[in-house]
This record gives sequence, C-alpha cells and structure tokens, in this order.
Amino acid sequence: MTDMPAEAIAEVMQGHGHSPGVVLRSLVIGLTAFLTVVDLFATQAILPSLSRHYGVAPGAMGFAVNASTIGMAVAGLVVGSFSPHIDRRTGILASLLLLAIPTSLLAIAPNLVVFTALRIMQGICMASAFTLTLAYLGEQCSTMDAGDAFAAYITGNVASNLIGRLISATVAESLGLATNFYFFALLNLAGALLVYFTIKRVRPMHSVGSAQSPLSAMIEHWRDPALRAAFGVGFCILFAFIGTFTYVNFVLVRVPLSLGMMELGLVYFVFLPSILTTLLAGKAVALFGTRPPPWGGLAIAALGLPLMLSSHLANVLAGMVLAGVGTFFAQACATGFVGQAARTNRGVASGTYLACYFFGGLVGSAVLGQLFDHFGWPACVAGVGTALAAACFLTGKLKLRG
Repeated sequence: MTDMPAEAIAEVMQGHGHSPGVVLRSLVIGLTAFLTVVDLFATQAILPSLSRHYGVAPGAMGFAVNASTIGMAVAGLVVGSFSPHIDRRTGILASLLLLAIPTSLLAIAPNLVVFTALRIMQGICMASAFTLTLAYLGEQCSTMDAGDAFAAYITGNVASNLIGRLISATVAESLGLATNFYFFALLNLAGALLVYFTIKRVRPMHSVGSAQSPLSAMIEHWRDPALRAAFGVGFCILFAFIGTFTYVNFVLVRVPLSLGMMELGLVYFVFLPSILTTLLAGKAVALFGTRPPPWGGLAIAALGLPLMLSSHLANVLAGMVLAGVGTFFAQACATGFVGQAARTNRGVASGTYLACYFFGGLVGSAVLGQLFDHFGWPACVAGVGTALAAACFLTGKLKLRG
C-alpha cells in the first residue's frame, strides 16, 4: 500500500507530520474506514440476486441485508460506553479480525434467518472498530484538523459504498454469491493488517475523567440539547440513505429500466462525486459555521428525490448522485460536530451517535421496506423526504458551546 515504514505511518496517524504527512494521514484514515465498513452496503448491489436465491420479497431481503445495523447500533452503544477502558489499537484490530468470520459464513448461510444473524454479527464487529476509531481520532487530532480527519474517515465510508458495491456485483456475477463473501472476508483481514502496521506504536489512550460511569456520561450527553439534536440528525440521515439505496436497486432491475447485475454494479459510480465533496465538509464547517453546511447537504439530497421517480435512467442516476452527495456531506458534518461538542467521554458520545445513526438505518429499512412492498417506490421516496425534513429541523439546534 505504501513504502513508508510503520514508524512514519504511526506518526502520520497521530497527526505529527507537516503538509505531506497530513495528506498521507488522511489517506490512511480513509483506507481504514473503507476496510472497516466495506461489508455494510456492498451486499445491496446484489439484493435482487439474494432475493431470488432465498425466494423472499424485496422488503424481507432488504431488512435481512440491513440487519447489520442492529449489531452496529448495539455495539456502538456498548463499545462507546466502555471505550475509556479499551485499548484503541487492540480493540480495532480484534474487531476486524473477528469480522472475517461471519463474512465468510455468509457464503454458506442455509436460510434467511441464519443470513440475518450473520449480518448482525458483522454489524457488531464493524461498529466496534468504527466507534473506537472515531474516539481515537477525537483524541489524537487537534481542534484545527479534527474536521478534516473526520471528513477523511467518512470519505472512506463513501468510497466503500462505491467500490464495495462494484466489487460485490462483479465477483457475484463472475464467480457466484459464495465467492463474493469469501472475497470480502479477505478484505476484512486486509483491514486488520493495515491497522496492525499503522498504529502499532501508538500508546494506549486513557480517557481523562474516566472515573465517571458510562451510564452517567451517556445521560450527560443526552441532556445536552445540541448533542441530542446531533444524535437525531444521525438517525434521520441513515434512515433516508437506507431507504434510497436499498430499494432503488429493485426499481433499477424492473421495467422500464431493466438493468442486469453488472449494470447495477456500475450504477454505483454515482457515489464518485460524494468521495470528493465529503472531503470538503470539515472546511465548509470551518468557513460557514456549524449549521449551514449540513443544511446545504440535506437540501441537495432532497433535490434528488423527485428525479428518482422518473422512468428515464439518466434522471434516476442524477437523483442518486444528489442523494449520495447530500447525505454523506451532512453525515460528515454531524460526525465532526459530535467529536467537538463532547468535550469529555468522547468514546461514549461517538458510540451514542453511532447507535442512533445505525438504529435509524434499521428503522428505515423496516418502515420504508413496508412502504415499498405495499405502496410502491413513490411512497418510499416520500418517507425518505420526511426523514430529510426532520434532519433539517434538528440541524437548527446544532450549536457548539463557547
């Protein structure tokens, strides 16, 4: 991946470098995020094939695939609560190594119940690594570059949506569904290898003021109106994202669009602009303040919704581009806000935010799946629009304390 020695990369991860080091640090942060959550949405690219394989309706398959959000919500909360007592490097490394187990077992899942349980296990592992990494970034980065670091991490998340889906569609089409899951298990192990070399020499992080119990810290965060609003924004963002990018797959393969599996994979180049724009989130917040940038992102996402109701592929793709750009940009802003607004027990704050974020995805997949099955795609899009409107309202309450 890089010719730099482990010691130099470790310094990069700690933010001690100058301009070239900052760029490389962002690349390492982004790649770590990519390999951490690449399993989360990649399976959506093969949803129609999985639905046929298990002989179930789109709503049931959509819920099963997104059941990983159950594990992510629970693990985000638990790991965040006990974060002050968890060594960052050991926790992230163990989570990524364990993630390879349920990923590989998905290849031989005999029914939808087992498939769903394995997806939940994947979610637990992914969220554990995700939460500890966010806490690590909040501790290692100065206030000046925290926004850029969080934006780099979310950008890696965005890239996983694009590249993960492309890989999944290509491998499943060429080599079958089972091989697809084995390949992603190898990516999980690659993520563990990256963490092993990049943060090998980082000292264990101990939270200042960790004498406060996790429950007390969580209650304190919930009592903060700004943090409470940020948790709500996270819930609404993944609710909307799940609704858009889970069920649009079934629209794309049906008439009149009638795309094949490989074509469906290529559709997810719509995430390419998001990779570029999400990197700007930290700078946008620094220039325009806490609220205008996420408002702008949510407005862009809302503009894409009517386009996705079109029967013309170009319009649908344009709508998907806008929805992706807007939701990921808003997510990067909200994630960075939590990291800065929580001045103590950042691990608990990050875990609580992620629990709300992924719980929003779970609720979105269930609610919007029912709307899709019973009332069609327009009703699903209307549900997405409602979630974006709620996120806009809650964004108005985001304000850093002086």
